[in-house]
Amino acid sequence: MEPILKSILTCPNCKNAREEIMPTDACQFFYKCSSCDAVIKPLEGDCCVFCSYGSVACPPIQEKINCC
Repeated sequence: MEPILKSILTCPNCKNAREEIMPTDACQFFYKCSSCDAVIKPLEGDCCVFCSYGSVACPPIQEKINCC
């Protein structure tokens, strides 16, 4: 099964939500919000911003592969 590559990322600071395409070859550790310019990073224990703030976990987690 192919991983889902689109996720709605919600900024924890301003709650702005935006659909983003997730990388398949790396974890995205930082994300700059297009609304409030905050730079967010994953919560402790998560591998990337999509696992912390996205509507869909990152592709490696979806495929049950050891992530980053």
